[in-house]
Amino acid sequence: MAIESSPWQRDWTVAPGEILLEALEDRDMSQSELARRMGRPTKTINEIVNGKAAITPDTAIQLELTLGISASFWNNLEAAYREQLARDRSETTLATHASWAKAFPIKDLVRHKLIERGATDAGTVAALLAFFRVSSPSAWEGQWLAPAASFRKSPAFASSPYAAAAWLRWGETIAAQIETQPFDADRLRSALQEIRGLTRGDFALARTRVQAALAAAGVALVLTPEFKGTSLSGAARWLSPDKAVIQLSLRHKTDDQLWFSLFHEAHHLLGRKRDDFVDGAEPDDGGQAEYDADRFARDTLITPAAYAAFVAAGSFTSEAVRAFAKEQGIAPGIVVGRLQRDDKLPPSHLHDLKRPIKLGAT
Repeated sequence: MAIESSPWQRDWTVAPGEILLEALEDRDMSQSELARRMGRPTKTINEIVNGKAAITPDTAIQLELTLGISASFWNNLEAAYREQLARDRSETTLATHASWAKAFPIKDLVRHKLIERGATDAGTVAALLAFFRVSSPSAWEGQWLAPAASFRKSPAFASSPYAAAAWLRWGETIAAQIETQPFDADRLRSALQEIRGLTRGDFALARTRVQAALAAAGVALVLTPEFKGTSLSGAARWLSPDKAVIQLSLRHKTDDQLWFSLFHEAHHLLGRKRDDFVDGAEPDDGGQAEYDADRFARDTLITPAAYAAFVAAGSFTSEAVRAFAKEQGIAPGIVVGRLQRDDKLPPSHLHDLKRPIKLGAT
């Protein structure tokens, strides 16, 4: 049966009953006449017109037959109208969570184009929820502040959970776009040996090779600047059983810190338990796991026996450091950083051997 084409344009903000009333007026048809044509009580038609009753799919088909306006038009109009009512209710509810949103580093999130600041408080809350992929502040707390979340144990996370969570979520969004092979611990160990040799070059040039080596082992490497309110050096997390992410903040902006942090976080992924770790910019009593990760980074970057012999020789000149670094096949800045951490050199000594790191989020 052919249905006449309809001139009606969809206006999803208008109640379906108002559109129905206009359609009746255009046809000089009363509500009672429409009720007779549809075989329905006049009261039902009146309730639809006044917004007290919804247009059901069955009613939409009857309107198509009696008015020549497609059932899909009425169904879509009704669905969109009900959705808008729900959004209006949601906006009212979201506005009550404005103080929750203010706990986050909104300026940083907007500056890095991670969210758009809403025209209203409710809009900003909604933008945050969409960024975290949760439906409410209580759901966010269940996801990010649950006792089961191992990174919650980290002092670096606990000191500013809202900013730290936003930083970690940023890392997730970038890591999700990085293709990796299924995680393989042996491949990761081999990748770290390859990366160790890349430390002698400029990181900006070596970055692609470093990321490729880690991706082949099932690890996405992400570099994201800190947010205001955080004091983070890096994180090692599991996005799935087959994919991990190492996220570095580049807080100290020198190659020795970057390489040490990278190897430190990598060790977390080599443990038997697949826990998530968030590490602060300053050393803390993180327990055996942090001690082991520090030792792994230290001893993998510089062979322990060779380092002991170098320290015993007692010559820490620029020339001696460069020669030892070349012998080890690593960057001189790594040697300087190690000597400074071990109080063999003052913090400012031989600082020129460290390369600066200047990278945007990637």
